[in-house]
Amino acid sequence: MSFALRTTGEPTALAAMVREAVRELDSSLPVTEVTTQEARAQATLGRERLYSRLLTFFGVLALLLAAIGLSGVLAYSVAQRTNEIGIRMALGAQPENILRLVVWQGMKLVLLGLAVGAAGGYALGRLVESQNSGAAGSREELARQLYGVSGSDPLTFAVIASMLAAVALMACWMPARRAGRVDPLTALRHE
Repeated sequence: MSFALRTTGEPTALAAMVREAVRELDSSLPVTEVTTQEARAQATLGRERLYSRLLTFFGVLALLLAAIGLSGVLAYSVAQRTNEIGIRMALGAQPENILRLVVWQGMKLVLLGLAVGAAGGYALGRLVESQNSGAAGSREELARQLYGVSGSDPLTFAVIASMLAAVALMACWMPARRAGRVDPLTALRHE
């Protein structure tokens, strides 16, 4: 048997009084577990919170590794094209033009990846929803894990795509800045 009490003060301070009241009603009833509603909620949601923290950590780690990889690929491309960049600057290209060229080179790949990823994510989300439409238990499990977010929520897709594009833009910016500072004479002597 279990029962709940509503109190205005500290709930754990009433534990001794609750035990005494139960003992007065029936001395054979043991009072084994006296907890607060917050403690029960923590115990119930502990696993979900752990999963969400782990998924967040690994998501941020994957985003960081992708940004480092994109920045590295662009830095390598800039290093390979140092001679070309030097010639462009010697012929009158401004650092802003070089910056735009390098950023656009990286962002083309990012935008293509976002388009393919969004289309694939939308298709897989619809597939999961259609697979789970017949099974009530699976639908409830999916709703519990996603907390009211459908597999084809446009706001979620837009926020995630914007965040990925912003991180990719920052990753492209660093090698582009370095390319914009190339001295044409040094670049021409590079080979």
